[in-house]
Amino acid sequence: MRPLDGIRVLDFSRVLAGPMATQILADYGAEVTKVERPGTGDESRTFEPHFQDGPSAYYSAFNRGKRSIALDLKSPEGRKLAFDLAAGTDVVVENFLPGEMAKYGLDYAALSAVNPGLVYVSNTGFGQSGPYRNRKGYDTIFQALSGAIDLTGQPDGPPAKVGLPFADLTSGLWIAISVLTGLMGRAQSGRGTHVDLSMMDVQVSLLGLPAARYFALGETPTRTGTGHLGRVPSAAYACRDGGWLFISASDQHWEPLCAELGLDALLADAELARNRHRVRRRDAVEAALREAIAARDRAELAEALRARGVPAGEVNTVPEILNDPHTQAREMIDHFDVPGRGATPGLRNPALLSGWDAARFSPPPQLGEHSRQILSKELDLTEDEIDALFRKGAVA
Repeated sequence: MRPLDGIRVLDFSRVLAGPMATQILADYGAEVTKVERPGTGDESRTFEPHFQDGPSAYYSAFNRGKRSIALDLKSPEGRKLAFDLAAGTDVVVENFLPGEMAKYGLDYAALSAVNPGLVYVSNTGFGQSGPYRNRKGYDTIFQALSGAIDLTGQPDGPPAKVGLPFADLTSGLWIAISVLTGLMGRAQSGRGTHVDLSMMDVQVSLLGLPAARYFALGETPTRTGTGHLGRVPSAAYACRDGGWLFISASDQHWEPLCAELGLDALLADAELARNRHRVRRRDAVEAALREAIAARDRAELAEALRARGVPAGEVNTVPEILNDPHTQAREMIDHFDVPGRGATPGLRNPALLSGWDAARFSPPPQLGEHSRQILSKELDLTEDEIDALFRKGAVA
């Protein structure tokens, strides 16, 4: 038994944020039915990279454990099937532009009239209101508009995007949070809800610390590379062997850090025992740290600092962290079986819940793999009725 067993989710979303959220729900037990376009399906099915002799690794990363039904929402029959499925579900997730689902008769107003307990999440770029509501956007557009790109990069260099699809991933988490919040609210009140979730709003909400500097100081935060505006040291430092080591030290770590690096002059300066003074004298302190660290090899220095209780972390490549013994011990990499290919790796969700069966980790569906099963078992259609819908192209 898993914590979301019995929860049914109808997923109209595509590409990343919505599919990521519904995969989280599926892993923890929800029955997620992915509604896709006949013929092409979710466009991420074609995205690179692909496993050798297998599916898109991009698609597989966000669509595990779901069922797929291919419906033509432009046909009246396809729309009716989608409506009938939504009438019996707990959650709908969609990422169409505002007003698009209403054109299909699948908006919250229409569905909640027959399913008042429905939790309906509309994940759009800019929300259901506001002057930008009809704009289209992608992850990097939201990163740019929100200020994330302006805050990223070296102080003397151009702005840079975050190395991950940051806006999509954080929005995916907020979709999952919204679904779970809506379900908890329904358990208390019996009522469903419509969640207006803007990816742009999600990015603005993440500006807590830069916004605090603006609110408190009237300051426009700037790029700091790997440094931290409010803490010294907190940055990545180049080591003798070419590796980089991130050190983030508070006041209690200052003495052991200086002792390990042989920075007797800094240690003798009583004022530098306080972070606020180190921040004020950032350039001199950082220069001394860089020189001392550049004389040490990364692995040796990292272990020495950790032995003294100083927080230090190697700046790993992706292969390094995926093959790290702690990642392996935590079993963050799991495998699902792809027909004709066998065991295929992927990353599991991080939350380990005691007292429940392990999170599901099963393969993503083939396009329309479950169409007949869903129409038969959930809508009680006969084989002749299903065959007729296939012939019309309303379902595939």
